[in-house]
Amino acid sequence: MAVTAVVGAQWGDEGKGRVVDWLGQRADMVIRFQGGDNAGHTVINDYGLFKLHMVPSGIFNRDTVCIVGTGCVVNPDGLLKELAEVEAAGVSTDNLWLSTRAHVVLPYHIALDGMQEKKRASDQQIGTTKRGIGPAYTDKASRRGIRLGDLRRPTWLRQRVAQALTHANERLAAFDQPPFELEEVLALCEKWNRAIGHRIVDTMPLVRTAVRAKQNVLLEGQLGVMRDLDWGIYPYVTSSNPTAAYAAAGAGLPANEITRVIGVVKAYSTSVGGGPFPCELHDDVGQQLRDVGKEYGATTGRPRRCGWFDGVAISYAAWLNGFTGLAVTKLDVLDDFDEIKLCTAYKLDGEVLTQVPDTVDQERCEPIYETWPGWNEPTVDARRWDDLPKAARALLHRISELAGVQIDFISVGPERERLVVMDPAKEQDNS
Repeated sequence: MAVTAVVGAQWGDEGKGRVVDWLGQRADMVIRFQGGDNAGHTVINDYGLFKLHMVPSGIFNRDTVCIVGTGCVVNPDGLLKELAEVEAAGVSTDNLWLSTRAHVVLPYHIALDGMQEKKRASDQQIGTTKRGIGPAYTDKASRRGIRLGDLRRPTWLRQRVAQALTHANERLAAFDQPPFELEEVLALCEKWNRAIGHRIVDTMPLVRTAVRAKQNVLLEGQLGVMRDLDWGIYPYVTSSNPTAAYAAAGAGLPANEITRVIGVVKAYSTSVGGGPFPCELHDDVGQQLRDVGKEYGATTGRPRRCGWFDGVAISYAAWLNGFTGLAVTKLDVLDDFDEIKLCTAYKLDGEVLTQVPDTVDQERCEPIYETWPGWNEPTVDARRWDDLPKAARALLHRISELAGVQIDFISVGPERERLVVMDPAKEQDNS
């Protein structure tokens, strides 16, 4: 495995958690490299069902060191709640560490997030989860953010919070909201330090030692390329970079140490939040995908927008991330469809496009589809390529062709064992 990055190849919600959970059983270290608790990874294994938002999905392997990396923004209250749920299932969290350089989501970030989204016109709302992620990253970029390491330095923390509150309270006043008091925020930070201060460390020595020792290191991303701040459907994007190019920076290792990049992609398309979504279906087929796939957000419970597989988007994602392999999830959701469609191009103003255009043009794109036969038989018990129906194999071949990338894994159910591993020998050799 060496250093492997697992990233979303669509709009998020692709099933990265179940892939990282499986790979995490073979990893020495799992690092969450960006994002906050605005998106969840659903994991089902021997311990039960979990919706992880900040805790790395490798936590279920007692021998794996788990790190919340520098590229993340952390709400300590949410993290503590999540840790309690994991520990209640009998899972040890002794190996979880938090980067001193990761930023903190504070109550005023959450308040500002909600007010800002509410102020936007209904047709311009981003679809933020109102968890404070955007304002926290804004403070980071503006050099007034609070980092986890600051919680352990009371004098320095007071200076930093006082500076940050001046700006936050000015913004809140513009929304006719009451200000936050300095002592109130500092008391909360003190409580957090008592609860998680022992986990806050300089993670670079841990990462450097693991990489130099050629240990198996897994980098876990959140959301997907189409929500990337630079390359996604801006402005309907997250406030960080979920692409593999950022994984090295967010985790704290050289980019050339990443030797494997697995793009996780559903066998169809889903999206939560605003912005263009060319393959979206507003008919009974879209509802069937939603119902069978249980397509509701792990964080908000919002129904996901559903549509057919987008081959234009996967080609775009493969190039930007440098995928070495794909993990195709939720193939079993398509088991009862008589026919299945794959988008192979867009039509815009009479022109056929095979590249993803900018956001404003995506809004007007129409998908061009190929129609493939369904297989009308269950795939949940498949564990080898030959176990899959012939029509399913043909569809997967075409998905691989559209991406220009080989398929390494095929998920046929949410449970850990419901996985087709294309080259078991390779996975064993790298474990």
